[in-house]
Amino acid sequence: MLTSQKGSVLTVDIHGMRSDDAKRQLERLLSRAGKDVREIVVIHGYSHGQVLKNMVRLELKHTRIQSRLLSLNEGQTRLLLKER
Repeated sequence: MLTSQKGSVLTVDIHGMRSDDAKRQLERLLSRAGKDVREIVVIHGYSHGQVLKNMVRLELKHTRIQSRLLSLNEGQTRLLLKER
């Protein structure tokens, strides 16, 4: 899982990961993200199936997630986070 941070936005690329591994990693990331992180952009792709996209958009649950924003780019989902 590749990550980069620019200001309050953390970008995470989960391409090629198994759904259960990606979910565990994202949950860990959400738990450990500092209070300065207000948004996580998850790059999951879409052209080789919907498993990761569906996991991020429908199955991923965490107390830090305030809302999900669907992007014009089908291969990514934005997670807006609650303040700590």
